[in-house]
Amino acid sequence: MDFSLMGFDSPLLHNLHHILAATDDTTTNNKSSNAGPTGAYVRDARAMAATPADVKEYPNSYVFIVDMPGLKSGDIKVQVEEDNVLVISGERKREHDQEEKEGVKYVRMERRIGKFMRKFALPENANLEKISAICQDGVLTVTVEKLPPPEPKKPKTIQVQVA
Repeated sequence: MDFSLMGFDSPLLHNLHHILAATDDTTTNNKSSNAGPTGAYVRDARAMAATPADVKEYPNSYVFIVDMPGLKSGDIKVQVEEDNVLVISGERKREHDQEEKEGVKYVRMERRIGKFMRKFALPENANLEKISAICQDGVLTVTVEKLPPPEPKKPKTIQVQVA
């Protein structure tokens, strides 16, 4: 798929598409290649690409909105890593222990399961001490307050002495 035809001419999208296509080629041919990315890297890249998010900037805060259907708040982790990076991660699991005992089998499986992760670089004016997260009706909302703007520096008056 050529992303440039759709108006997405980003090196990041091109590289991600290349990685995913290369992985699909090796998995369909059942060949292993030492030159390509590891399975864990590709899995994480897919998890990041498959977790859409909206980011809004308000006068006093930044708000990150991520769809998390079917997840409980205990399944979601919100962390701040070094260099002001907000990380939202977790895992969606399928509950099939009881179903397997009852002889239930899937005819079609379309809902995504597995790990997910998104990383966002926070701006310098983000207050890392004032971050809140709430998950309601399958939507995670993370609010990061902004630091107050620095006060303008007042000119310093130097008294001139007579020599």
